[in-house]
Amino acid sequence: DAAQYFPVKALPTEYDALASHPSLINRAIAMHLLREGQFDVASTFLSEALDNPPQPHATPGTPNPASNDSNDLASLKSQELQEKFSNMYQILHELKIQNLHPAIEWARQNSAELENRGSNLEFELCKLQYIWLFQGPEINGLPDDENNGLSGAIKYAQETFPRHQIRFTKDCQQLLAAILYKTNLRSSPYWYLFNTETAWSEVSQSFTREFCSLLGLSPSSPLYIACTAGAIALPTLLKLASIVKEKRTEWTT
Repeated sequence: DAAQYFPVKALPTEYDALASHPSLINRAIAMHLLREGQFDVASTFLSEALDNPPQPHATPGTPNPASNDSNDLASLKSQELQEKFSNMYQILHELKIQNLHPAIEWARQNSAELENRGSNLEFELCKLQYIWLFQGPEINGLPDDENNGLSGAIKYAQETFPRHQIRFTKDCQQLLAAILYKTNLRSSPYWYLFNTETAWSEVSQSFTREFCSLLGLSPSSPLYIACTAGAIALPTLLKLASIVKEKRTEWTT
């Protein structure tokens, strides 16, 4: 989408704010590849970037940041980090095929950290699982047995809702009260809770956001955000650059 903002004429090259930090650019690229699940490409990119580090254009009299930047770049080769992102994509894949169990298990394992952040993720996952079972085999495609349909939903609620009833009392009550409207749910006051048209994409986004937050990362790729924001800002910046050139003045003026 950002491509529509790119100008057709050549861009000015006099200004390069990151010229003294080439490793930071490489780090942003490598992190983006890891976040996108391109682990082999990221590994190759990191190896080549570390074997052939670019020479930063340091300003005379200022500390050279190259060594710190390179150490930061090398930290991305951590097998542990790649395994965490691999785990994230495996869980997201399961969410795409409407299997909530891996995501719920991850949320339970990290429940203390999520609760400290005020996150609702674990309950939202359990809530969606209850709704998914409630809708029955005709919709969810799961086996038609005692663990599915109304009986399966009630059983699941008995197992999971008690741990959430203090924070989400009203939500739990409404989900259980909907049982009374099982035969005419669309006309009930609780239908909005069971409309899952956007629920799966929303819970996937919430999971990605919380997963990255626990790693100390932003929910979206910084490289993608920077490129998008830069592309949108380009027309104005080019206009300013042309004025600076024509008037032979400075940016601050």
